[in-house]
Amino acid sequence: MAEAENTTPLLIKRYASRRLYNTETSDYVTLDDIAGFIRAGRQVRIVDLKTGDDLTRQYLLQIIAEHEGRGESVLPIDVLVDLVRSYTTQAQSVVPQFLAASFEMLREGQSKMMENLSTFPNPMSSMPGFEALQRQQQMFLRAMAAGWGTAGSSGPAPDEEEEPRRGKKAESEDMAEIRRQLAELQKRISKL
Repeated sequence: MAEAENTTPLLIKRYASRRLYNTETSDYVTLDDIAGFIRAGRQVRIVDLKTGDDLTRQYLLQIIAEHEGRGESVLPIDVLVDLVRSYTTQAQSVVPQFLAASFEMLREGQSKMMENLSTFPNPMSSMPGFEALQRQQQMFLRAMAAGWGTAGSSGPAPDEEEEPRRGKKAESEDMAEIRRQLAELQKRISKL
């Protein structure tokens, strides 16, 4: 049932007062709440209650603008300028496909980086506790990639041969701890 929740978009209704209402939890939400849902891997759909118009794009752009305005810049000025130009040129028809392909390549690159993490020769590998550190790094990268929709899609974990010795329960607990720490960091960041 949890999988169905993640594949079904969370419906947010915008009232005439411009307040946003989460239909799943029956409470009002803010743009920061919506950004949190999206970071957690949830699809979101925002509609106008009266007209039924889909406002998702408008609100996603507003979330991006607020983050950029707070100095949390992800988009370089040159990219923003090119985006503005693309609205008035023939490039308008090519830009969405290009951006989608670029982000897909980024997600694939993250996935391959996680797969190859254990293949790099490392002089520190002879240090005691290095394997545990490496497993934690891999789990951290998997958790981070979950926000991009790649968690679990990169195939078997590079250290799966070690599973019987270590135990799946221990890895599950480690992953739960990493997720808890990430959630705490996200809360702290969103409060800044």
